[in-house]
Amino acid sequence: MGTPGAPRDSKPAGGASIAASGGTMFAGVLLLVNGILGILLGITAIAKDDVYARLGDYVYKFDLTAWGWIHLILGVLLVFTGLGILKGADWARVVGITLASFMIIANFLWLPYQPVWAIISIAIDVFVVWALCTDHPKKDASRHAA
Repeated sequence: MGTPGAPRDSKPAGGASIAASGGTMFAGVLLLVNGILGILLGITAIAKDDVYARLGDYVYKFDLTAWGWIHLILGVLLVFTGLGILKGADWARVVGITLASFMIIANFLWLPYQPVWAIISIAIDVFVVWALCTDHPKKDASRHAA
């Protein structure tokens, strides 16, 4: 079906769009990069409490060292999950959605310390959740064969 010369299965399985299919690979890269940046942010917050200054008064107050550990742990988990998505691991999709959701919450609470980066990171994580939720991997035909 389709145009001559085009691959027969040019549309990803599950009716997902081509943008969502390519978005999954990009989501894996974004998780990997966001994890590395989270690790660096965490190390900075743990090592030097005076690097970040809080802007105004905020309801959710945490010690910067605690924030550093939160970002460091989430960053390490994001790196491994991003690598899992890039390798096509089945577990990585659900873990990626869960960790990206936690990062959205963590960056919302991180807003007083780095508002611009927190908003950018929230937008990245929203894209990651969308990409991982909308693209459905091709099912293995041998498992469903009758």
